[in-house]
Amino acid sequence: MPTAFDSFELGCKRLANRIAMAPMTRSRAYAPGASPTELMATYYAQRAGAGLIVTEGTQPSLIGQGYPDTPGLHSAEQVAAWRTVTDAVHREGGVIFAQLMHTGRIGHPSLLPDGLHPVAPSAVAAKGQIYTHQGPQDFVTPRELTEAEIVQTIDDFATAARNAVAAGFDGVELHGANGYLIQQFLAPNSNRRTDAWGGSVDGRIRFAVEVATEVAKAIGGQKVGLRISPGNPYNDIAENDLEETYGALVTRLTPLGLAYLHVVEGSDRDLTRRLRKDWPGAFILNPFTHPAPTGPDALELVEDGTADMIAFGAMFLANPDLPARLAAGGPYNAPDPAAFFGGDHRGYTDYPALS
Repeated sequence: MPTAFDSFELGCKRLANRIAMAPMTRSRAYAPGASPTELMATYYAQRAGAGLIVTEGTQPSLIGQGYPDTPGLHSAEQVAAWRTVTDAVHREGGVIFAQLMHTGRIGHPSLLPDGLHPVAPSAVAAKGQIYTHQGPQDFVTPRELTEAEIVQTIDDFATAARNAVAAGFDGVELHGANGYLIQQFLAPNSNRRTDAWGGSVDGRIRFAVEVATEVAKAIGGQKVGLRISPGNPYNDIAENDLEETYGALVTRLTPLGLAYLHVVEGSDRDLTRRLRKDWPGAFILNPFTHPAPTGPDALELVEDGTADMIAFGAMFLANPDLPARLAAGGPYNAPDPAAFFGGDHRGYTDYPALS
């Protein structure tokens, strides 16, 4: 069996290894128009030793933003700024996909311009709070999307994917996990629609399928990945039909020839094995290790065939040269949680690499 340090063919790219940098929101897009900065270019270039980098969640439209200082891919200004990032990563030999994240009901009007209000499949507020520049705020009741707005949102994803390619990205990952818009359509507690976009399993998976279909048409399926988190209750998601919903989703997506499926695993390894068996393409796993972050032991999941690649989050945040450290058996820098969201270079680009 292969090891995590062997090369891998992902879509139309040959990766140096099977270690992925998971998408992590860092809230440092301080340039005008929610654009990336030179500091962000440094951050990603430092981590170009990953087989695959997946960026922080990047909104495909103005209304898709749910957190302060997160970047977008819906303006010419943002495309030009992201080119600085992708050029820096490619100079270091890396491969980088942009994660397209529409947060849906997870957000707050104070984060949106021009009187916009968070939208969702149904007008059902999530329990909990969101961080804003004014401090924590309760989630608001979102406005239910009309059918015309759903079609426009799908087009927004496709346009953002084209923008990503224009910005030099090697592909895009659709964020269908962690309680954001795509998963809000999948989950019956957040999608209470009775039209063709809700109700049955076929109705609830339709938005995810349509987004993936249109994005694949826009840039080619081999440049598109999808991230899912079956059963993850984060952001007040409740799913009670995981086998049926995600089995149907995988079946409908298979003909698209997507680059990969990226699973944020819950406690059910049997479901992971079923998805792995049913998915014909590359399978990236962010394994269930709660409450600890994913650690070196997860590399065994490549060797035993559970996954083709393993995605690391916190360890990659704190160890810019993580593949080299994993190969050497450490040592490892510890991440600083106080610097996870917002701030300057401290806890961002100042983690040391091995000598």
